[in-house]
Amino acid sequence: MCGDEWLRLHIRSQSGEITHMHSQPCALETIPIGGSFFSQFCIWIWHDYLFLKAPFIFVMEGEASWVNNSFENPTRDIGEFDLFSELSDEGNKEVNAISVDLILPDDLLERILACLPIASIFRAGCVCKRWHGIVSSRRFLWNFSHVLPQKPWYFMFTSSDEPVGYAFDPILRKWFGIDLPHIKKSNWLIATSRGLVSFMDNDSRSELYVCNPITKRCRKLQEPPGLKVSDYSALAISVNRISHGYTISIVKSKLGPGNFFQSDLSIHIYDSETRMWVTSCTEVLTGWRGGDESVICGGVLYLLLYSAGGGSTDTRHGLIRYNLSNRSSHGLLIRSFIKVPCPLTCGRLMNLNEKLVMVGGIGKQDRPDIIKGIGIWVLNGKDWQEIARMPHKFFQGFGEFDEVFASSGTDNLIYIQSYGAPALLVFDFNQRQWKWSQKCPVSKRFPLQLFTGFCFEPRLDMAP
Repeated sequence: MCGDEWLRLHIRSQSGEITHMHSQPCALETIPIGGSFFSQFCIWIWHDYLFLKAPFIFVMEGEASWVNNSFENPTRDIGEFDLFSELSDEGNKEVNAISVDLILPDDLLERILACLPIASIFRAGCVCKRWHGIVSSRRFLWNFSHVLPQKPWYFMFTSSDEPVGYAFDPILRKWFGIDLPHIKKSNWLIATSRGLVSFMDNDSRSELYVCNPITKRCRKLQEPPGLKVSDYSALAISVNRISHGYTISIVKSKLGPGNFFQSDLSIHIYDSETRMWVTSCTEVLTGWRGGDESVICGGVLYLLLYSAGGGSTDTRHGLIRYNLSNRSSHGLLIRSFIKVPCPLTCGRLMNLNEKLVMVGGIGKQDRPDIIKGIGIWVLNGKDWQEIARMPHKFFQGFGEFDEVFASSGTDNLIYIQSYGAPALLVFDFNQRQWKWSQKCPVSKRFPLQLFTGFCFEPRLDMAP
């Protein structure tokens, strides 16, 4: 095989078969196999066939091609090879079909499977015992996390007592029905980082879990300290890229008795290595209160503040930051105050590759509670830089859009959805492109039905 030919491998084994597994073609680095080297090795799975393409194949002198090595015994049962010939669409070239199990060693098969979208990996694990063992091995998990990054998924809830929903895969552009372990209601506080999802009940704030929604591995954390009852709480999580340890922050805000212009704010930090909570900061705010929006970015905790009235503030929102590395705000938290770029109806904070990004509803100057558009900003120092504004045609595509909405993002994707409809809009931060997702399988059954959601990285190597 040489040139631009495709080798077609039927994904079939003696103990099972996988069908309808789709993937976009993806490139892999040059792979040494014995004395042979595949340059610009490409993989494409379509239905129950796996296509391999190597534009250039170099065979060391004195060695046979790995394809020829598979046919040393011509008397072997043809049924085991599942060989056949057909004409390809390009140039009427003959394409051979060969059983993957007969020609690929485990290490190469691991590298190939690691290039698949994560949904296809789960299907591949059902092919046979050998494939299941490969995709379950630690070496495969390492290869999977280092070969090709997976784009973040978006999980959409419906307003119900049970947290049932669907997850959108932007690579396959499909929705998958998945369940989250332990979470009981869709209004729980949720934060995500590098494949882990942390969620806390929004009533007593006493139940706190960390889980991997893909592998279903979950851990219940001890009850956080501080006020047993708080008016507002904000949850954030940050996973270390190297050690995979994680830090969780909970910011509690309690309005003062008889004085709603003041609020008691406290910051509580959990370290997964010590498995201990520390109350690192307490402060009384005047004219401002905390809410439910916070994020950890670059070792700094950012919290969105809301105006409590009683002052001469000309905006309804503000931002404060707290350094987690030295547990310091360089004095009072309010001294780190950063103004928002414009009157906002709401703001959503997110970490995109260690850049603090805010998605906000732009309010009218004379009526800041009425939304007229949605903007995206990135924080540089203390200054906001506008990245994009949602085009009017997409803004209208939501239909009736409330002044508040759901939005979250990671890596280079930002998801935005209205609380009143299951429509989901995706913004590519790098390409500055807006695109609707595929239609969510869930439909709106009654006028007051609400929808919300969050995005997360689908990873197999992360464990709480």
